[in-house]
Amino acid sequence: MKPQHTAQILGHVPGADRGGPLSSALSFLEVHPQNYVCAGGPPHRALSALAEHFPLSFHSVGLSLGRAQGLDADELDQLAALVERYRPAQVSDHLAWCSGPDERFPDLLPLPMTVRALETVAGEVGRVQDRLKQPILVENPSRMLAFQDDAFDEAEFLNALSRRTGCGILLDINNIEVSALNLGLSPWDYVERIDLSRVGEIHMAGHALEHHESGPLAIDDHGSNPTELGWCLFEDVIARAGPIATLIEWDTDVPPFETLEALAARAADVLSKHQQGDQKRGDQKRGAHHVAA
Repeated sequence: MKPQHTAQILGHVPGADRGGPLSSALSFLEVHPQNYVCAGGPPHRALSALAEHFPLSFHSVGLSLGRAQGLDADELDQLAALVERYRPAQVSDHLAWCSGPDERFPDLLPLPMTVRALETVAGEVGRVQDRLKQPILVENPSRMLAFQDDAFDEAEFLNALSRRTGCGILLDINNIEVSALNLGLSPWDYVERIDLSRVGEIHMAGHALEHHESGPLAIDDHGSNPTELGWCLFEDVIARAGPIATLIEWDTDVPPFETLEALAARAADVLSKHQQGDQKRGDQKRGAHHVAA
């Protein structure tokens, strides 16, 4: 959700007396809760108005779940207060760290995929879920490097974290592409290995490419259309898992709202197609059972 689109969306919700209807693809809105750490004012007036018409997903960028020193207590307190205020349908953060004992970094930094790191993140996820009184989703990161002593691949790590803590997975298709290109991995292998039954939300976005003597470097900038490879991976996931709440994520060079609405409609078409397929398969199974009986 971008502030510049608030008036346009509110001008099209049911009961508004101007403009045409929004696409039925617009079924929920996602916000960074760190943008609303204030008592009131225009940000909260706008978010409160939107929350009357749409479920919210809180996508945190500040918990630093992988920080060795543990969570920042103030950060968790602020998030808990916002969750209490808005009751979002989902709360998520990243498999990453972004702060140390005395500093914060403007990036989501990678973790070693080790047993010790799994224990650390699992403990912090449990602490967050206990405080918020609900499961959260943990997003797969975009990575430029891997660690030499990794004991798990990323899909294995996330599956193990979800089993251990009860958290869900936020599957970012673009991050899979970025990490696969930078680390020389197969994105198809990744989506094959991730436990799709634990995926509670999907992100679709674009990335930038830098060209160096050593080869291309993918940058997770959320500043362009999702790639056609991304759409193919998305359809493969939905074909196997069934419909999952899907977000179009665009954070730099934000386009007109109509561009985002059209991308949301494309994602909704994929969800609808496979929902219909699931229903047909279910009807056939029920019919076969009825005949057999």
